[in-house]
Amino acid sequence: QVQLVESGGGLVQPGGSLTLSCSASGRTDKVYAMGWFRQAPGKEREFVAAIPWSGGSPYYLGPVKGRFTVSRDSTNYRVYLQMNSLKPEDTALYYCAIDPMGTHSWDYWGQGTQVTVSS
Repeated sequence: QVQLVESGGGLVQPGGSLTLSCSASGRTDKVYAMGWFRQAPGKEREFVAAIPWSGGSPYYLGPVKGRFTVSRDSTNYRVYLQMNSLKPEDTALYYCAIDPMGTHSWDYWGQGTQVTVSS
């Protein structure tokens, strides 16, 4: 089993920035990629960004490209999501997840951290 714990959410004004972090523990020997998803009230959970663990380029959902940056700390099994130029539509519960085999099967999830963008 793998445990994921997110942190860094909060309330921010439009145009502001936040950095989310996610720490993985447990069976971290099989991690192909770590990623971020989000779920806004009344909407389905959607993919935001992900990064391969052993090299390769990160990839993003269209609306966050150029504003969000995903990065990793491979030594400590942490992944980060730097969010800039935040918009009210970015308001959601943000989840960290692991794809262990590279099949886009996100098998492990954290509990989520709330991001609210409001003036």
